[in-house]
Amino acid sequence: MQNPLTHHPMRNNIRLQLRRHVLLAGLDDAAHEELAAMLSVHEGARGERLVEQGSRDLQHFFIVEGVLKRVVTSPEGREMTLHFAGEGDMETCFDAWRRNVGASFSIVCAQRTVVASLPMAAWYAFLERHPAVRRQFHERLVLLGAAIVEHAVGLLLLDAPGRVNQFSYKHPELVERLPQKDVASHLNLSAETLCRLTRRHRTTLQAA
Repeated sequence: MQNPLTHHPMRNNIRLQLRRHVLLAGLDDAAHEELAAMLSVHEGARGERLVEQGSRDLQHFFIVEGVLKRVVTSPEGREMTLHFAGEGDMETCFDAWRRNVGASFSIVCAQRTVVASLPMAAWYAFLERHPAVRRQFHERLVLLGAAIVEHAVGLLLLDAPGRVNQFSYKHPELVERLPQKDVASHLNLSAETLCRLTRRHRTTLQAA
């Protein structure tokens, strides 16, 4: 269930977190109030889909608490996790909105997650009124795209232990928080293989 931010019982805390968000930190009070009036807050349970692949209900999300994941589903029904985003980060359907098509991926709660969101059209209209934020948003999109490409290349070039080591090095904050099933999907491994390699990785670190 979504609640307007302006009426949410945790609105003061959420507003404070949004003021610290990398995209929004440079806004003045009036701009923050303008954005707050457009935001809705949703608390999602683990596994809940906030955007379905193919949906045209396109949203932009600020992650207040928890972790979201991008998931693509093949025609055969196989799922792969492309990217994780945690507190203080964002998730967005900008590309699908720009091309006027359905979402090319699902946005799913990897754990209990609290988000503040608004429709893509409203978000981009806000960006048009605030060019500095728009520039930062597009810079974040470039970084996000580069991270997804780098991950895809790693899946092709790295063996299973290399993928686990790379993920543990780049995302130590997520290793203990995420279900192994999600990490395994991200690394294109079985859960059993990931469990075995993770134990080996921890043993190696302890021995070093």
